[in-house]
Amino acid sequence: MDLNIFYIDAFVGDSCKGSTACIIPLDSWLPDELLLKISKRNSVPETAFVIIKKDKVLLRWFTPEIEMDLCGHATLAAAHCLKTELKFNSDQIVFETLSGELEVSVNNKLYLLNFPSRNPIEATLPEIIKKAINIQPKHVLKSRDYILVYDSESDIKNINFNQSEFDKINLDPGGVCVTSKGSDSDFVSRFFTSQSSILEDPVTGSAHCSLVPYWSRILQKNNLKALQLSDRGGLLICEDKGSRVVLAGEANTFYKENFILNSLV
Repeated sequence: MDLNIFYIDAFVGDSCKGSTACIIPLDSWLPDELLLKISKRNSVPETAFVIIKKDKVLLRWFTPEIEMDLCGHATLAAAHCLKTELKFNSDQIVFETLSGELEVSVNNKLYLLNFPSRNPIEATLPEIIKKAINIQPKHVLKSRDYILVYDSESDIKNINFNQSEFDKINLDPGGVCVTSKGSDSDFVSRFFTSQSSILEDPVTGSAHCSLVPYWSRILQKNNLKALQLSDRGGLLICEDKGSRVVLAGEANTFYKENFILNSLV
């Protein structure tokens, strides 16, 4: 059996390379253990598998280690793949996922993701994370992920994690997001995952399901520009809509390959 694999960078910008996802169209679901093997083989932050039905598209996301309940950049990449590579004939795409139905609207090169809001609440930072991080936060919040709030963008740029300490805690399926007000944006962030082959995620759309409602309340505005300050960088145009958030961005396909599945079976 041959698989077509599309390597796509999502949430790209003028100075942002975005985060890479592999998108793989299927006719039917393969065994979960095989989907995970394929994801490990791809060695990118997320691999998304899609099955096109008549009125919706089935979508699942895998890191090299686990299946995820929500992933922003791989959803954007999947929409881009459908429109530009698979010639999907609608500008309204409905994905059926572990997080329910997710709608993506296509407006020229811009993809608008309608995601559930995950408003973070006050929390206490575990001692293991305190020991693993070199700069302590001003505030600690939590939804799926820990959200650590800092005073300045320079703090976010200078944060380092001691991975050997950080890996002592299992945050499956979440991680730790550090954030502050931005200098050239409304807010900035970085995202780290324990016990993962990829410590820092280049762009984390799902974390913005918590960042957007938080910064919308703090800044008293519904429309926000966000930058993720990883080495690759990511640009997200965001809107707080109460129980939902809209995350918008662009994407580029940079590589395609045909993979013979028998090599993993």
